[in-house]
Amino acid sequence: MDLVAVLALHDRELRERVRPDGPGARVERVGGVVRHVAADAHGWNGVVWSDLDATDADAAIAEQIAYFTGLGRDFEWKLYGHDLPTDLGERLTAAGFTPEPQEALMIGEVAALTLDAELPDGVRLLTATDRAGIDLLADVHEQAFGTDSARLRARLLDQLAADPDSLVAVVALAGDEAVSAARMELVPGTDFVGLWGGGTVKAWRGRGIYRALIAHRARIAADRGYRYLQVDASDESRPILERLGFARLTTTTPYVYEP
Repeated sequence: MDLVAVLALHDRELRERVRPDGPGARVERVGGVVRHVAADAHGWNGVVWSDLDATDADAAIAEQIAYFTGLGRDFEWKLYGHDLPTDLGERLTAAGFTPEPQEALMIGEVAALTLDAELPDGVRLLTATDRAGIDLLADVHEQAFGTDSARLRARLLDQLAADPDSLVAVVALAGDEAVSAARMELVPGTDFVGLWGGGTVKAWRGRGIYRALIAHRARIAADRGYRYLQVDASDESRPILERLGFARLTTTTPYVYEP
């Protein structure tokens, strides 16, 4: 895999030409910035792409703050390690953004991945296609990450209702207990699918469920003709992804602004 070429393709298809991620959402291109604006309060708002330099970065940052503050929305500036200017993260912090933990942008070429991971005995997969399934996924998310999942729950229900083919949501069950969950977002017209939200409750970690959920989604992506899987990986998940055949392209850090 040509990592430089794949990173350029990722930037072009998923950032510069990003598509709205839900009903009523819109993408706006203003100067050197591409931003995503949700239709309602529980959607995702943020800057996904920028083409800036030291002469215009501060003005662009101020413009985005004014815009989203005017909407009454918190928003995220999704900064990648190769974005310019090189001190853009420092400029965002100085403007009032709070950086969240840095992650690695990992890409796997579907045809080259190791997809033989299996679930442990007694664990089965449920594809979430309705409110009950999304509730299970959101409950696992809260247990695994210790965060409130109300906005995620609402956004996924909207996405299922408006465009069910764009989302694959999966829950791993041990008996009737939801022990792990993950989702895959498919981007029509591109070579990429995104793997998101993979998490396992503490008592069930270390048994290969996370790995099996990646393999399960990868097989679906292959069946639907996608070439690459994209993951924003934590330090804990990165070694697992590397063993499956993923490669690190760069870093990504969410910078969050709350009006």
